[in-house]
This record gives sequence, structure tokens and C-alpha cells, in this order.
Amino acid sequence: MSWRQAILLSSLLAMVLLCMLQEGTCASVGSSQAVGEEAQEGMKQKIFMPESDASNFLKRRGKRSPKSQDEVNVENRQKLRNDELRREYYEEQRNEFENFVEEQRDEQEERTREAVEQWRQWHYDGLYPPYLYNRHHI
Repeated sequence: MSWRQAILLSSLLAMVLLCMLQEGTCASVGSSQAVGEEAQEGMKQKIFMPESDASNFLKRRGKRSPKSQDEVNVENRQKLRNDELRREYYEEQRNEFENFVEEQRDEQEERTREAVEQWRQWHYDGLYPPYLYNRHHI
């Protein structure tokens, strides 16, 4: 029974200590926390707009009305940027594939050269140059 009382007493003491520390930090940071909240409110005002402005922004132009020149310019810039990104992507893919094919071709040429060299060493008859007309027929 004594160990239960010790655990209960230590947990109660830890809880009281944590509560006191939390209140102490709130009191010590109170002025800067108020400044932080004001800065946060200012940031919200920069990011978010009032509801009336937001609805006017969305209702500014109907579906059938002509687009302004700024909207057309923005859409064209977005399309050009997408085209450029797509072109760069496919160019990079093509370069990687060409490098891969070149490496494969080099490896195949190396294997072929080694096989030919081994064949020549195996069939060398001691004569130089090792042409067929130098061979002695028995």
C-alpha cells in the first residue's frame, strides 16, 4: 500500500509542478505573446480578404463575357511555361535514353572485341601475319 501512495504522491507533485511552470512561462512571455498575436492578425489580413471582396472577385466576369487582356496574357504565359517544362522533361528523358543506348552499345562492342581476340589467340598458328595463305597444308 505504501508504494501506491508514493506513486500517487509523486504524480500529484509532478502535475502541480507542471501547472506552475506553465503559468510561469505564460506570465513571463505575456508581452511578446501579445505582439506575436498582433503580427499574426496582420498576416491574416494580408492573406485573407473580406467575404464581400472574395465574392466580387469570383463574380467579376461571367462565363460568356470576353476575357480581359491581362487574363489572356496570364493564360498564355502559363501555357508557354507548361510547354517549356514539358519540352525540358522530354529532352532530359531523351538524353538519358541516348546515354543508356550508348553504354549498351559500348558494352556489346567490348564483348565482341574480347570474343574475337580470344578466337584469334586460340587459332593462332605461330605465323605472322596469320593469314590463310600462310597456312601450311599437309
